[in-house]
Formats: sequence, C-alpha cells, structure tokens
Amino acid sequence: MLITGHTGFKGAWLTVLLHELGHTVSGLSLDPEPGALYEIAALKELVQQDHRVDIRDAARTADAIASAAPDAVVHLAAQPLVRRSYREPRFTYETNVMGTYNVLEASASVASVRAVVVATTDKVYRNVNRVAGYREDEALGGDDPYSSSKAMADLLTQSWAKSFPGAPIGIVRAGNVIGGGDVSADRLFVDLIEGFRRGTAVDIRYPDAVRPWQHVLDCLNGYVYVLRSLHDGAPSDAWNIGPDERSFITVREIADTMASQWSASAAWNDRSDAEHPYEAGLLALDASKAVNELGWSDLLAYPESLEWTVEWAKSVDRGLDARSVTTDQVRAFLSREIEARGA
Repeated sequence: MLITGHTGFKGAWLTVLLHELGHTVSGLSLDPEPGALYEIAALKELVQQDHRVDIRDAARTADAIASAAPDAVVHLAAQPLVRRSYREPRFTYETNVMGTYNVLEASASVASVRAVVVATTDKVYRNVNRVAGYREDEALGGDDPYSSSKAMADLLTQSWAKSFPGAPIGIVRAGNVIGGGDVSADRLFVDLIEGFRRGTAVDIRYPDAVRPWQHVLDCLNGYVYVLRSLHDGAPSDAWNIGPDERSFITVREIADTMASQWSASAAWNDRSDAEHPYEAGLLALDASKAVNELGWSDLLAYPESLEWTVEWAKSVDRGLDARSVTTDQVRAFLSREIEARGA
C-alpha cells in the first residue's frame, strides 16, 4: 500500500490504521510540518519506503511509486487550505490538479497496482447552501481556488478512469475531519486547541457556519471500505464519506463545547464582523450510497468525536507518547468496528 501525503494529518492517521490492519505501508510526501503527528509519533518507523517527493514533479513521483510497487495507492497529497489557495493559487492548482494527474499516470504504469483511491473533498460540489446533502451524481463546482482545484482534480480522475481502463479508481469526498495531532494553519480545532494551550482567546471568523464534523478515523475507515470494494472487483466510482445530520453543528457550538471540555478559562472571540475571504455557510454530504452499498457508517457520533480529539491533545500534553495515544485510539476504534459490523 502506498499513501501520497502520508506525512500530513490524514496520512499519518491512515498510516497507523493500515499498520494495525496488517498492511505494509509506503509513503510519498513532502516533509511534515513542524510538530506534525507523523513527526512527533515517529511514524517513519512504521513505513517501509518513505519518499519525500513533490507530486508536481512527474518523474520523481513515477520513480517513487514504481520503487514501492504497491498493490494499491491512496492519494491524499494536496494543498488543502482555502485561505492559502487565495494567497498561492498557482501552487494550489499545480499541486491539486497536475499533481493528481502525475499520481494517476504513475500508478497506471505500475503493474502491481490493483486499486487507486483519490481523495477530493465535499467542497467539489456546486454549493447553493441548501440543507439537504449533496449526492455523488450532482454538479461539481467551486468558487474559491481550493474548491475549484479539487473539483478539477475530481473531474480529471473521472475522465482518467473512463479514458484509460486499468486498475479501478474510487473517488472519496469527505468534509471537516477532526482528531488529535493536526497542526495545519487556519483550521478550527487546531486554532482552538493552540489558543486554549496558550491561555488566549481564539478569534473565529464564521461562528454561525454549519459543518458536518467527523472524526478522522471514521473518514479513513470509509476510504478503507472503498479500497476493499475495489479489490473485490467493484468498478471505478465516486463516494461521499460523511456523517449524518446529527453531526451538522455550528462552529459556535463546537467552540463552546471544546472550551468547556478544556478548562474554565478557555475562551474564544466572535470575529464575524471582520472582512474575510468567502467561505460557504452550509455544506453537507448525503452518504447514503456508502451506507447502503458498502455497509459503511460512522462509529463515533459528534460528541464522542470531540471527546476523542480533546483527550488526545490533553494526553500528549501530559507527556504520554504520541504514537501510543494514537495507536490506542486506533485499536479502540477497530474494536468498535468488530463489535458493530461483526467483522
């Protein structure tokens, strides 16, 4: 198995999850951000081949995937931040669009690859701020550079799967994932936890925005379900991997709940009156296809997802080993999977 973006937040958790499931994992990514989970949990020790490659470099990407000779590729590498996409649009498009092309082309040239999963985002849909979740067959769009670049990557992947028959490709679209160890800029949970640690009030741009919050392990478990279906002979297809409406919570409620779980002094500031780049006020997915056809669903409801995220941060702050804390949560999740699915 090869993960692109394995040093990122999702990639690090997926590395541990696949390792616990008994897979041999290789990775292709940029260097991790300072303090990233991959780094503080020494996850390089779990990786067979650790290639530090920019996916915009087609030749090095192809060499790395050929060297790893994986049976499957999970493509997570991306420029994932909306605000950064306004500052660095060229880098965003080159990484998310041509980088995806390079990974698809390289994967197609390696005979051992039997399945490819490409992660895009819930933001690929043409968003009209409706309450009902978007289904896989609805129109794609994207107003900001990040969203449009991921919609382009999604369309590119669909076209590739139809134009160049080979290993089946699953497109997975997910939204706002939470969990321990994220250090990316401009993310709500990262900003809240860092502010709470410093004892400073956190500025929040859109407190009344509604998002479907999902624990990273539920999201990645959905990716694994898609991967298994491809290995079992399912054709190329797109899948929404998102929580149900019980996890559609305002940013305001998230911030209040996290502050109360953290400490009596934790606080945040409403900065909705300031000028900010455009972000959608409501974005939801309809994941009934994955539920009905794959048998997948979230195992952690919103309150528990929040508790696991806060507990991870507090445990590491207390001096517990980051890999042990992460592995313990993965094992607890897999035990719940066995109990829930009879797997």
